[in-house]
Order: sequence, then structure tokens, then C-alpha cells
Amino acid sequence: MIGLVIENTKIALGAIRSQLLRTILTVLIIAIGILALVAILTVVGALKNTMTNNFASMGANTFNISQYDFSDQIKSGQSNKKVNPRISFSEAQQFKENYAYPFATTAVYFNANQTSEIKYNNIKTDPKVSVLGVDAGYVATKGLEVVQGRNFSGIEIDNNLNVCIIGSDLEKALFKEGSGLNKTISVRGNKFKVIGVLKPIGSTFGNNEDNRMLIPIHNARSIFSSPNTNYQIDVLMPDKNLIDEAIDQATLTMRNVRNLTPTNETNFGIERSDSTLRSLTSNLNALEGGAWVISIITIMGSSIALMNIMLVSVTERTREIGIRKSLGANSRTIAMQFFTETLVISFMGGILGICNGVLIGFLVAKGLDFDFNIPWNAISWAVIISGVVAILSGLIPAIKASKLDPVEALRYE
Repeated sequence: MIGLVIENTKIALGAIRSQLLRTILTVLIIAIGILALVAILTVVGALKNTMTNNFASMGANTFNISQYDFSDQIKSGQSNKKVNPRISFSEAQQFKENYAYPFATTAVYFNANQTSEIKYNNIKTDPKVSVLGVDAGYVATKGLEVVQGRNFSGIEIDNNLNVCIIGSDLEKALFKEGSGLNKTISVRGNKFKVIGVLKPIGSTFGNNEDNRMLIPIHNARSIFSSPNTNYQIDVLMPDKNLIDEAIDQATLTMRNVRNLTPTNETNFGIERSDSTLRSLTSNLNALEGGAWVISIITIMGSSIALMNIMLVSVTERTREIGIRKSLGANSRTIAMQFFTETLVISFMGGILGICNGVLIGFLVAKGLDFDFNIPWNAISWAVIISGVVAILSGLIPAIKASKLDPVEALRYE
């Protein structure tokens, strides 16, 4: 049996070489279908890994109050048509003072500037550092970890002390030969003592989360003053089973802060830390489905092309089939010969498509700072699809070749 398989494989490779141009075109058609599937599934898988890792750091027991509920916008696929008023500092502070849910940790913060230049002595960074104005609860609600030094204290926040916490990449940029702890750095001429360094967490959608500087919120308001600053509120619950009740209480508190009557529509957004992830994942699943549709259409075309090539091959080699049968080859041997040719062509296209699909997916994922993992699921499906294409495309030509009458085949010109 093994000898027969080897012999059929040799014959198949010889036949492929004799029809090189048609074979290359068919292999490319199969490869393009497999490539599209593997590449898209690879990128989607990398994006899912990135989102899961980024949102997992926040846990499932936090929620955010902001101007809009962005998870609803993602679900609808369009921006919110209703214009909500921004959350002012006084509203955010009033919410924090009035929100009295047991054991909840509340943080108020805002993105002060995303293109800041930070200096240490004669060293300065590129103007790409994000500066955030935060309070003492920010580190906990965001799931961050201070690996050197400590978090802000309430006294430092309330008294506007010039202290800061920096990301790991910012520390490397400013202090190339050691720790930045207890060193003094400056932003816009204002000096801050480094009291903590955050654990590295990587990038989120292309934004380097380790290249940032956290300063007390009152200091940030005085340095980066803007009349249209939009503040955000995070709430951390010790038990995720209490999150729904805590959100209801937060909604009521924020409505009271904004003096909304029972007939007024809520004009702010509240979303759980995992709701955006679920919304994005559902959209990615739709993209995945689109990849399958495109790939299946392409693969169906390649199956038809492969079947046609094999049928033409059977016709062109009718005399060869007659000679082989007259020398003792049975119908099963002839069928296996042509079926093996189909398998070889199909798997050549599959391997080419898988390799290039993974490569393209890897390059796109790295270019977008996604967490790339080898897409074994996509590769497995590609192998299965290649096998199915080979079976469907090779069955009819193989049966036709096996049923040729040897006498009539020998007469064929």
C-alpha cells in the first residue's frame, strides 16, 4: 500500500510538472482563498488578545461614568446623535462626595495632555508623553500596579503637592542608568518629585500606556487649563456580583448631581469595564464571519478550477490510462493516481496560503501593536478546507478516469 502511494505521488508530481502553468494558476487561486481566511483570522485573533489583556487589567468589577456610553456607539456602528453636556470638575467632585455605596472606590481624572515633553536635568523626551490629572483612587480603579515607590496619598492630592507617578517607558527614557524614584522631573516648567513607577502594561490600540505621567488633579487643572475639559469617573467594587446594584445607585446619584427630573432623559454614559470588550468582540465576530464568506466564495472558485483542470487532464491522458490498464493497473489504482494529483495541488495551495496568511497577519498585528499568537485555529481550519477542496475537486475526475475502457482508451488520439 505504501509503495502504491509513493508511486502515485511520483506520477502526480510528473503530471504536475507537465502542466506547470495551469497548476501554478490553480495553486494560486487556492492559496488566495486560504490566505484571506488565515490572514484575517490571525489579525482578528491578535486584536482579541490585545483587547482581552487590556480590559482584563481593569477587571469585571469596575464601571466608568463619562459624557457618552461608548459601548452603545460601538454596537450601533455610529456616533451618538444626542449631544450630552460634558462632565465638569464640580459635577465629578459632587458625585464623588455624594456617592455612598459601601466599599466602593471612586476616582476622578482627566486627560490633561497627550503631547507633553518631560525633562530631567539636560534630558528631555519626545513630545509624546500623556499627562493625566488624577486623584488617589485612579491607580486602584484602573487596575494599575506601582512596582517602585507608592501611590498618591489623599493629603498629597488635597494639598496640590508636586509629586507624580510615571510609566516604565518614561522612566527608561529619562533615567537610562537607574531608577527614577525620588528624582525631580518637569513638565511645562513645573517640577514634580517621582514617588512611584508603574508596572509595564504595553499598548492599547496603538497608544503606549507606559509612556505617561500621573500628577495630582488640581495641579493638572492649573497647568493644563481648558474651559472644555471633560472629566471622567471610575468606580471600583470589591465584589463583581454587586456591580449592577452599584451602577443603579451611581445613575441615581449622577442624575441628582445634574438635577434631572424623572421625566428627563439621562444625559451621561455609564458602562462596565467589560461592556466595551463585549461590544468590540461582537463586531470582530462579524468581521470573522465576513472573512469566512469571502474565503468560501474564493475556495469554491478554486475547487471548480481544480476540478476542470483534472477533467482536462483525464481527457488529455486517455491513451496513458489505456496503456496503464492494459499493463495490469486496475480501476482503483487509476482513481488513486488522479486523486493523489488533486491532493498534491490542493495542499500545495493550502501550504502557500497558510504561510503567507500567517506572515501577513503577523506583520499587520505587529504594525498595530497587537498581541500576536500563532493562529492554530485558523491553520487547522485551513488544513481542513484544503482537504475538503481536494476531495470535492478530485472525486469526479478520479471516478471518470477509473471507468475508462482500456480498449477505447488505446484507440484515443
